[in-house]
Amino acid sequence: MPTLESNTYATKHTQLIELIRARGAHALMLSTPASLAWFLEGARTHVSLAAPAVLRVLVHVKGCELATSTSEIQRVKDEEVGEELSVKFHVSEWYESIDDLGTWFPEASDWTILSESQVEPELRALRTALSPSEVQRYRQLSQDTAAVMTDVLSVASKDDTEFCLAAKLSAGVIALGAEVLVALVGSASRADYRHPLPTSAPLGHKAMAVLCVRRQGLITNLTRWVRFDTPTAEELAGEADILGVEAEIISGIKPDMKLGQLLPVIQRAYPAHGFDEREWTRHHQGGIAGYNGREPRLVPGATDRFQTNQAFAFNPSAQRDGLMFKVEDTMLLTDSGSIEVLSTDPRWPSTIVNGLPRPEVLQR
Repeated sequence: MPTLESNTYATKHTQLIELIRARGAHALMLSTPASLAWFLEGARTHVSLAAPAVLRVLVHVKGCELATSTSEIQRVKDEEVGEELSVKFHVSEWYESIDDLGTWFPEASDWTILSESQVEPELRALRTALSPSEVQRYRQLSQDTAAVMTDVLSVASKDDTEFCLAAKLSAGVIALGAEVLVALVGSASRADYRHPLPTSAPLGHKAMAVLCVRRQGLITNLTRWVRFDTPTAEELAGEADILGVEAEIISGIKPDMKLGQLLPVIQRAYPAHGFDEREWTRHHQGGIAGYNGREPRLVPGATDRFQTNQAFAFNPSAQRDGLMFKVEDTMLLTDSGSIEVLSTDPRWPSTIVNGLPRPEVLQR
């Protein structure tokens, strides 16, 4: 069961009450996996990753009400939330909708209740300002996931299929007590694809692996490359240049700046390092990270602000000379304003770019 810290819970409850009062409402219904895991300190709120969360939390000035079904209540109490906090449990029949508040908490029938969608920007700002315990959880998850990449890619063969590599990566992630949200593998023959869902194609000369992994609510994102033959001059130049693009992006991040203000930096970075100036339009560039894969993605005009003790993951990618290049790690904007790379493994070959360890291609 996640360790629920009463002081962290109290802080988050206070933050939500301030938000509720500012909107002139009585309560807020938390319904998404991201907000539920944030408020309940990493509780697993799903059964199927493809389905909505299996519980709801109604936050109000006196505490909070948690509703789930007869199928889930005992596990939720025993393994996810426990009974040490001021949470009142409500049980619905498995065939009843937990979105029907009147069936499990009729006392709120005349309340003004906010939905998450009504306060999503404010909720994102709260979710992404990580507490010390959240930072530590995030750091450990990111390091553990990076270690899985090293373990699997270090023994990969050019004859392995993409399916085989994805299966081994996924097994390693599950062994960590984590969930695979994305597992991409791109072989040399499929370099045209930015999101290479695994196939039966052999890895060939060079392959890319991407993992997005969730544990205790937090999601880490990283990309790694492995090569099985001698690199060409074009490969080595492209690998160095994509790190240059990323370095420009990271150097542009400042506390309190709007996420959208980073877009001109990205637009200039690609041509400055020898890539087509339209590369930024061909794949999303990443964004703030946390309890969603991106909280949110960078899009033109994005107004979310960078905060200290906030994670981010940018993933510049580009094609050149018929080759694909990409780099991605989960990083932290620390309380001092410096950058920490969270998803590192000391066994993986790296180079220092602008003072940060950045992954090189693993040569097999």
